[in-house]
Amino acid sequence: MGGEASTPSPPPPKKEFDKEWRKTCWGKLERDAMVAALRNFELSDPDVGQLRCLLHGPVGAGKSSFINSVNNVFQGRSTHIALVAAASGTSFTMKYKTHYFQGRKGEKRLPFAFNDVMGLETQTNGLHPDDIINALKGHLPEGYEFNPLHPLSDQKEEYIQNPSLSDKTHCLVSIVTADTISRMNKDVIDKMKHIRAEASKLQIPQVVVMTMPDKACELVNRDVKRIYYSKAIKEKMQICSNELGVPMNCILPVKNYHEEGMMDDDMDILILNAMTQIMNFANDYIWDLQQHA
Repeated sequence: MGGEASTPSPPPPKKEFDKEWRKTCWGKLERDAMVAALRNFELSDPDVGQLRCLLHGPVGAGKSSFINSVNNVFQGRSTHIALVAAASGTSFTMKYKTHYFQGRKGEKRLPFAFNDVMGLETQTNGLHPDDIINALKGHLPEGYEFNPLHPLSDQKEEYIQNPSLSDKTHCLVSIVTADTISRMNKDVIDKMKHIRAEASKLQIPQVVVMTMPDKACELVNRDVKRIYYSKAIKEKMQICSNELGVPMNCILPVKNYHEEGMMDDDMDILILNAMTQIMNFANDYIWDLQQHA
């Protein structure tokens, strides 16, 4: 006796799109061209010296690793200019520090600099949001030691009362991780949104650098060039856009150097794409200030 034919189960949903949803040029020639363009980047105001980018985000998001990864690309080797802690629940960065980037031998420093700050945590732990706002406005001195309970006040001697354009932030870079964005703590999200709102009042451009895409998607873990085919990565970026209110085209996924002993052109290209957008936004901000001076 024959039973009814069983209905075949539907095929599993595809994990990737048929086409790249964000066009990217891969290859060593493209990588080298972007490195050269950033080395020779012309500032709207040469007196600024370096475009200052302020990195902030939750503890463990990869702020210091991103700084090191950018430096790796320009030095062509593994570097450690920003100290990185192994996974832990508390911030490793305790002082306000400017990270400059070395040019080639005999050349001046590269035309951008990063400020790394203490990580954001829940409630009264971690960096006080008012100190990020102080940094945006250029009031924090180099080496300032963060106090989670008491941000720097304008009554303190070390407070920079009349910051120059070079002291101020020219682009706010939020660092989040692709694998944890959907379960980020509401306190941290609220702090980030508050900081973004203050940056917007100051007309400071903002981007999100999304780290650890390889932990959020097996396709990317196997081949970083599949990042813009990945449905999982696009979904994580959409969650990030919804949570933080950042447009999708300002969310820039990168894979930081972490375990790799050798340099990788494809990883470099994602980092360089992010840096190119950050530099252009920061330079546009400087240009706009000049027009309204």
